[in-house]
Amino acid sequence: MPGFELFGDLERKEVNDVLDNGVLMRYGFDGMRNGHWKAKELESALQTTLQTNHVQLVSSGTAALSVALASAGIGAGDEVILPTFTFVASFEAVMQVGATPVLVDIDDTLGLDPEAIQKALTPNTKCIMVVQMCGGMADMQAILDICKTNNLLLIEDACQAIGATFNNKPLGSIGDLGCFSFDFVKTITCGEGGAVITNNEYYYVNADHYSDHGHDHVGNDRGAETHPFLGYNYRISELHAAVGLAQVKRLPEILNIQERHFNIIKESLKSVSGLTFRTVPQGGVENYSFLSFFLKDLETTQKAMTLFKENGIDGCFHYFDNNWHYVRRWQHLTQQKSLFPLSQEIKNGLQDLENKTFEASDAIIARNISCLIKLSWTEDEVKARAQKMAELLGSL
Repeated sequence: MPGFELFGDLERKEVNDVLDNGVLMRYGFDGMRNGHWKAKELESALQTTLQTNHVQLVSSGTAALSVALASAGIGAGDEVILPTFTFVASFEAVMQVGATPVLVDIDDTLGLDPEAIQKALTPNTKCIMVVQMCGGMADMQAILDICKTNNLLLIEDACQAIGATFNNKPLGSIGDLGCFSFDFVKTITCGEGGAVITNNEYYYVNADHYSDHGHDHVGNDRGAETHPFLGYNYRISELHAAVGLAQVKRLPEILNIQERHFNIIKESLKSVSGLTFRTVPQGGVENYSFLSFFLKDLETTQKAMTLFKENGIDGCFHYFDNNWHYVRRWQHLTQQKSLFPLSQEIKNGLQDLENKTFEASDAIIARNISCLIKLSWTEDEVKARAQKMAELLGSL
């Protein structure tokens, strides 16, 4: 995801502001700052962009997930339902707070299957973590209904989907808490960074304290602050926030370019027999960072990927054998390869995972290709790429 493709004078100005005043830490040093508070400015900008009451910047998207879970009181003995298709950070964050990840199948939205969620519910289920993969979204209305009926917390991992909307609401702002990543390969980037957003003031205050060693941030003397509860260090730096502040101002520009390139390629691929596109729920609008589609079977999809590589069509991903994003290659999770002893609750919760199969997810991911949409292409390059992709897929 290509925020880094548009670095320019705006990013340089914001970074130089930080270097000129010399304060790289987001808290304290008030007298040295000369009014520069990049993290606070970025949080305010994200409040507007994401239509949310509260934003807490953190050091990464992974940190955002951990902070969100902790802020809502999720921990030992709790089960968190999440999809088989995500990034490893999702289950890492759940385990980090002592809770148990419960993996369930996806559907052709590439997100959580509501029917699979229903089957996975137990008395220990406390939270559903919906992961908005590849710039789109799961069936949000069905998942919202499940959460309401069962009094479950809904956390949106929208790390890959900033700018996408459902029923005119930004993804991330729909659940109880939303999480974003601003690492180097996200739609907008800080280099490294993340954010927790919420309309719940209690969760926000918890996130504010927990992400900074439990500091209450009361007063202007950091050394005199109290610590209402334990916390850890998930702070973002002013340098990272400065890059993000410039990037969030460019988000509409980025989304417009992506949408234009996305539609050129999609229109070309509509002519390919047997190709179907990822389902976008009614009321949903992708952020156009990926064009995701399905071919008829695993063999055809593997052949397509070979043709793409041989003909210079880069940036396309077949996640079936991917080590990062799909359950088939998560042996470190299924075999519980931890440097430290895991709690008995987590061990018990994961004991069947090594031999568990996910046929419904396999059938979807085996046929899926998700192609990155770049900002740096010229219109002629996009059209040539679209024509070549259609020709190659049509030859299968």
